[in-house]
Amino acid sequence: MAERTDPVDPETGLRAVAALRKLADHLEALHVRDARARNWSWQTIADALGVTRQAVHQKHARRTQD
Repeated sequence: MAERTDPVDPETGLRAVAALRKLADHLEALHVRDARARNWSWQTIADALGVTRQAVHQKHARRTQD
């Protein structure tokens, strides 16, 4: 994808970054939901994501049903 961006046009690059960020957020939410459905702890999920338990819980707790 990086080869397809025009280095003269920052808008193209920034739109690509925004699209990747949206995709990454979607995939994270999907996998956190799956992990919680499999009874993973918030700490185990946080360790896999490389963040704190508090961060992952704050971001995803309202999206999952415990």
